[in-house]
Amino acid sequence: MSSAPRASRETRAAYPRHVPLATRWADNDVYGHLNNVVYYALFDTAVNGLLVEAGVLDLADGPVIGLVVETGCRYFAPVAFPQPLTAGVRVARLGRSSVRYEIAIFSHADAEAVAQGHFVHVYVDRHTRRPVPLPDAMRAVLSVLLRAHGEAP
Repeated sequence: MSSAPRASRETRAAYPRHVPLATRWADNDVYGHLNNVVYYALFDTAVNGLLVEAGVLDLADGPVIGLVVETGCRYFAPVAFPQPLTAGVRVARLGRSSVRYEIAIFSHADAEAVAQGHFVHVYVDRHTRRPVPLPDAMRAVLSVLLRAHGEAP
């Protein structure tokens, strides 16, 4: 049986944007650490929060919304409430209507990621749910987060 190669832990320097995140009591599972599904919520919070903050995503009334079509995560070290966390965010691919985000979660004191993953958003018309080109303002914000071509994943 073969397995996928083990991803290396990345450092904060590999991500152009850093978003502080708080853990919650309810995030801990019976094993005393953040449950795996919590990381996906942290990914969503970091990415959508920075888009809202930049004024390019209107969650309530905007004509364009992002739908997750792919996601994945690798875990390296446990964290637990009440540890403060930081999400490093970058864009790996910026398509016509889709974006591949890469996110790493860092414990407050650690230089290396405790988890890192990705998700792909396809941006669609809010009402028809059909793909639409990324709005120019959103593309401009995301371009700043674009990983340099040829940089190691």
